[in-house]
Amino acid sequence: MSLSASLRAYFRHAWGNAHVKDMVFVAIVLAISGLAVLAPTGYERAPDGMHRARAAILETFDQGIRHYGPVTQGEQYATVRVLAGPFKGLVGEAHNILYGKTDIDKIFKAGDTALAVIAPGIEGGPADITLVDHWRLDIQVWLVCAFLSLLVLLGGWTGVKSFVSFIFTGTVIWKVLIPAFLSGFPAILSSLAVVALLSFVIIFLVSGFSRTGLSAFLGSVMGTAISAALALALSNPYHLNGSVRSFSETLKYSGFDHLDLAQIFLAGTFLASSGAFMDLAMDVAASMEELHLKRPALGFIELAKSGLNVGRKVIGTMSTTLLLAYTGGFTSLLMVFMAQNVNPLTMFSMSYVSSEVFHTMVGSLGLVLIAPLTALLSAWLLSSQPSQKGYLR
Repeated sequence: MSLSASLRAYFRHAWGNAHVKDMVFVAIVLAISGLAVLAPTGYERAPDGMHRARAAILETFDQGIRHYGPVTQGEQYATVRVLAGPFKGLVGEAHNILYGKTDIDKIFKAGDTALAVIAPGIEGGPADITLVDHWRLDIQVWLVCAFLSLLVLLGGWTGVKSFVSFIFTGTVIWKVLIPAFLSGFPAILSSLAVVALLSFVIIFLVSGFSRTGLSAFLGSVMGTAISAALALALSNPYHLNGSVRSFSETLKYSGFDHLDLAQIFLAGTFLASSGAFMDLAMDVAASMEELHLKRPALGFIELAKSGLNVGRKVIGTMSTTLLLAYTGGFTSLLMVFMAQNVNPLTMFSMSYVSSEVFHTMVGSLGLVLIAPLTALLSAWLLSSQPSQKGYLR
């Protein structure tokens, strides 16, 4: 087969499965995302008179930096040139304050590009320039564009739907869930509602309005609801400490001390696990759809047995997914425990570790439940009304 014929065959395969209902749904989701981006959250503030722009570091002066073992404090000065905004072309002195915290401190050198905050000078005096951090937005934009381009190029129409679901998910989390948390809405109910909405949109965008999508959606939501109920029942005797999350204390000191951090911790657990829940439910449902297409004569019992077999094998690998994902963020803490020879009883009793154990187990319980639930739902839906590719009528 020639290259041109191969490409034509690929594009027919990748883009030939678009249905009118899918296109309309994609357009609706995009429209909702656009409106949500424009909608205010209620936490916008009036302009502070500061200007934020890229600045090139021309020269640095490190005489004000002091080293106390691994701790670095003091102030670094630099000569910078502003590269954008109303102060573009301005050359002036900027300062970089070091607090002795390596997670927020940064050291610049000549040739770097930084994000600078520029305060206009008083009565025509020189502008005050503060260096915030290294400029990374260019690389971030390239990474996102590369990811989305490959997603569409290799995924075809399914990639487009995944692209839309990616945008919708980010928009809903930032514009709906986070403002709901800050406003004091019940965190768990807010999170479960958002997870259900995201599951509906993502699953039906990817699978189309099919019985496969319906079974994956119902299995995912039911598993999430059961794991949420278990988490709520265990949170009080577990003495869950929601303050272990980074910046929880900062949130308290910023005027939001009325928030229930333990409830927000639980809400974050369901949100963090929802992607794996949807993944597992779709794996089982899609496998059963393929089996049903190849063997349409199979009844409920046979389909259910096959689905449960698929579910058991998928659980075998997915059961460690959340463990790896959560512990990856605590590698340094685990290294400290090992380096200091912390007793295991002490380690697992500490709030940081016990909270992650709770986080991991709640998510894993949901994963274990979702596979059989989805298998049974798929078997019932596929065997009850057989039709081509399981599209809902």
